[in-house]
Amino acid sequence: MEIDIPEVKAEVEAAFAEYERALVTNDVKTLDRLFLNSEKTVRYGGAENLYGYAEIAAFRAARSPVGLERRLERTLITTYGRDMATAWTLFRRDSMAGKVGRQSQVWLRTPEGWRVVAAHVSVIVEPA
Repeated sequence: MEIDIPEVKAEVEAAFAEYERALVTNDVKTLDRLFLNSEKTVRYGGAENLYGYAEIAAFRAARSPVGLERRLERTLITTYGRDMATAWTLFRRDSMAGKVGRQSQVWLRTPEGWRVVAAHVSVIVEPA
């Protein structure tokens, strides 16, 4: 298996950037599209454990659009072959003084394009 095939990595980086734009602008339609529509898709958030596309979509529809702006740090996208990738990033928000957010995603190539099949978001106190 080849790791980080340049053209595949570029595709995932573009999908990740689209996700980030949609997240900070609360573009729910795009966020929903970028998650795999499957009961097997999972998203663990700061205060929720969501199993299946329906639960994730319901969370997105109910989420407040206020305070979503953030700055990313140390983003690492790695592709494995042509059909799977992981994305890891740290994020900071002005409203989270002394804390750092962490996000991880597993991406899968589907006939419709790259989709998130698993995600985890958490916030911790800034490590010393």
